[in-house]
Amino acid sequence: MTDLNTKLEIFDAIASRRNERRNFLRFAGGSALAIGGATLLSACGSDDSDLAPTPTPGPAPVAALNDADVLNVALNLEYLEAQFYAFAAFGVGLNANMLTGIGTQGAVTGGAQVPFQDTVVREYAREIAIDEVAHVAFLRSALGSAAVAQPAIDISVGTAAAPGAFTAAARAAGVTGATGVFNPYADDNSFLLGAYIFEDVGVSAYKGAAPLIANKTYLEAAAGILAAEAYHAGLIRTILYRKGLQTPNPIPSLITAANQISDARDSLDGTVTNATTGVIGDDDQGITGSDPTISNIVPTDANGLAYSRSVAQVHNIVYLTPTAKIGGGFFPNGTNNRLDSLRTSGANA
Repeated sequence: MTDLNTKLEIFDAIASRRNERRNFLRFAGGSALAIGGATLLSACGSDDSDLAPTPTPGPAPVAALNDADVLNVALNLEYLEAQFYAFAAFGVGLNANMLTGIGTQGAVTGGAQVPFQDTVVREYAREIAIDEVAHVAFLRSALGSAAVAQPAIDISVGTAAAPGAFTAAARAAGVTGATGVFNPYADDNSFLLGAYIFEDVGVSAYKGAAPLIANKTYLEAAAGILAAEAYHAGLIRTILYRKGLQTPNPIPSLITAANQISDARDSLDGTVTNATTGVIGDDDQGITGSDPTISNIVPTDANGLAYSRSVAQVHNIVYLTPTAKIGGGFFPNGTNNRLDSLRTSGANA
């Protein structure tokens, strides 16, 4: 990738390169199509109201889920990934004009440029960062005026006494001790583990959201992002495995740490049930099985299919909680969406 003179030019170049791709997908008339043809429910009025008794108010109507809601769930996750990768690769976050929208706009806590020593890891980080920023721009363009603002995001390290989200995640996984601090910006290997926390979640989130999207154009676009996220996840898993076994200086602790992160995610998102096959025991597999020399680069079920996560399960992981709540972990105040059901984690404790 050609080096650019300033950090701002990096994002200007990203916007220019992606502009024609992200402009094709827009909501008709500036508003989202609703699931199954439904729109937001509203109270019915009558021009003859003075001729009939005033009805007793009933329960407030429940808003129908629409495609904009589903894409906004994805946009929240893309804000998180884009900010992490942009800081790690280039030392800056998203431009201010990419953060506005519906809901409370929040700031980013933490983030730093990684002093990469491995050229391969550095180039991977830059490539993924550009893709993730493009995902944010694409979804915002698709949603138009329906796009939610970036919520408050915590990608900080923190301290032993006041841990940031990354340290809290590492402690929960056992990657560090109860008072340890984890800094994903410290070096190449720490960056890879930090990236690993997110990547598999993104893949399973997009797959899980697929049945909720009614419009085929939007579904195809989401599938395109899912494919990109799957490439990213496979890349991160592969390089972690390779470094864990490399000759002459293997780093087996990388494999151990990655598998611990996988187990922690598994403990947060609860028991997964499939209508056909019943309970799925381990929907979040590490980069190896019980034999650390045998790779498990692609976590799949018995049919070779990638796993899905529900919206609630995704929030369990990004909030770092097995309980039902809004906010915590990487999203201190919760994600942005007009429906609380799409920003609440599951009750898995």
